[in-house]
Amino acid sequence: MLGILVITIALIALIVLAYRGISLLLLAPAMAMLAVLLAEGGPLLASYTQIFMRATGGFIIQYFPLFLLGAVFGKLMDASGSARVLAGGIILRLGSGRAVLAVVLSCAVMTYGGVSLFVVAFAVWPIAAALFKEAGLPRVLIPASIALGAFTFTMTALPGTPAIQNAIPMPYFGTTPFAAPGLGLITAVLMLGLGWLWLEYRVRRLGPGYGTDDAQQINHTAGDPPGITVAALPLVLVFVLNLVFTFVVIPRMGTAYLSDPAFGSTDIDALRGVWSIIAALTLSCVALVVLNWGRLASRIGVILDRGAQDSLQPIFNTASLVGFGAVIASLGAFGLIRDWVVTVGGDNPLISLAIGTSLLAGMTGSASGGMSIALATLGDAYLEMGSAAGISPDLLHRVTAVATGGLDALPHNGAVITLLTICGLTHREAYKDIAVVAVVIPVMALVVLVALGTIFGSF
Repeated sequence: MLGILVITIALIALIVLAYRGISLLLLAPAMAMLAVLLAEGGPLLASYTQIFMRATGGFIIQYFPLFLLGAVFGKLMDASGSARVLAGGIILRLGSGRAVLAVVLSCAVMTYGGVSLFVVAFAVWPIAAALFKEAGLPRVLIPASIALGAFTFTMTALPGTPAIQNAIPMPYFGTTPFAAPGLGLITAVLMLGLGWLWLEYRVRRLGPGYGTDDAQQINHTAGDPPGITVAALPLVLVFVLNLVFTFVVIPRMGTAYLSDPAFGSTDIDALRGVWSIIAALTLSCVALVVLNWGRLASRIGVILDRGAQDSLQPIFNTASLVGFGAVIASLGAFGLIRDWVVTVGGDNPLISLAIGTSLLAGMTGSASGGMSIALATLGDAYLEMGSAAGISPDLLHRVTAVATGGLDALPHNGAVITLLTICGLTHREAYKDIAVVAVVIPVMALVVLVALGTIFGSF
């Protein structure tokens, strides 16, 4: 019991101190070593270098290309003006009477196309602010509108999304980004529909009036923006190329050499999904530069450099959480927690997988971090349990991804804090609606997903 109490205290301290703004690069190893010291009095240096750093490095080795290319792609979309053109085009076509839906869909299109949710928040905020002000809608609903489009269904549920949350399960379950497409679409529609209904209800409840605007407007680079077709084409390419590489190109490649120890003694099933996203994002970045060469040529080096720099903090923060989880998993008390999680749901491993992944995402304040901890410690067990129960790896993949997109958006989540800062609002003013659309409704959708998967299987 002492060990479980220590683990709980370490997790709570991680959440509280991260909420207060202390870097995860310092917090994660510090809290991990504190847990080792108090729970078992184990070797601190060995735990740090041989467990924490090995797990942290392993995550970076496997997923850094996705973070890097995603950040560069997002920076190119922003610098070329394509992100603003897409957001503005969707908003103009839907009209001010559908301001909330316009903001949600503009965020959804960009995030589903591979643009970082942080870039989406910066790009959409000034347009959303102008639209809400013109329509006389309360500005406190802008963060929730952005969160619904960027933090929920496009991140975890829609099949084919290049989000890291949809990529992490692939090597564990041997799946692709398009796992369980039918169930993913149903789950996405639930999140979008219920979230939109809630925000429209809140518009009527709060009444007209934009409110005081203390946030600074974002200054964008002047210049002739691209047309809507040029702006949208790179996003379409990400999706189409991802699909083509996943199901056409890579399956026809000769990959028997992957069994060689020099290449990790692996097989193409564990790598196909990651390779597809890498190829799709790389070619889409090239296309984006070619299509916007006149807008980007004079500063292409600076743009690429900043995009690369933007990828570092997110991946190191997430990797540090993975290292923290690895240290916690090495403690004897974690075995008791693991055994309890596996037994939740009885003979249905989907329930256990959903609860365990959700709790870890909430504890760490990170969808990708919580998922990585869950799969690194229990991935093989869930795959074995699913196989024994006749549950397809595709369904395990989709449940895992969706489960990370609920409790991860608790107040200490970095994306939530960044979004509120961009909008010039506090948790007290705007977090309630973020909680409903990004926490409560995704959890409800997860319950429906597990129920449908249990009854009908993967489709």
